[in-house]
Amino acid sequence: MRQYLFTNKFYSAKSVMSVVLGCAALFFLVMACIHSFRVRGNVDAGAGLTAFLAMIYAIIGLFLAIWSRLEKNRFYLFAYIGMGVNALSLALTSAILYAGALLS
Repeated sequence: MRQYLFTNKFYSAKSVMSVVLGCAALFFLVMACIHSFRVRGNVDAGAGLTAFLAMIYAIIGLFLAIWSRLEKNRFYLFAYIGMGVNALSLALTSAILYAGALLS
């Protein structure tokens, strides 16, 4: 029986890492928001630092997703998922910052 290999494509490690960083950024950002709501806005600098680090994770993840999308002979599903999750995390961070500037 003959076996044919139609493709030699595989998922890039950068794209998988992008999805992991995006999910971590989204998780930490949501946890910081939940903590802020539970203490009615009286948070210490830890919640702000957590949101800042989540933003850094999202920027690095978005960079990795775009970089992995530019590679040839790869599957691009995780690159697109990474772009979406990291962009969502950055949009949520921007919305939080905008709302804070608007309300102060």
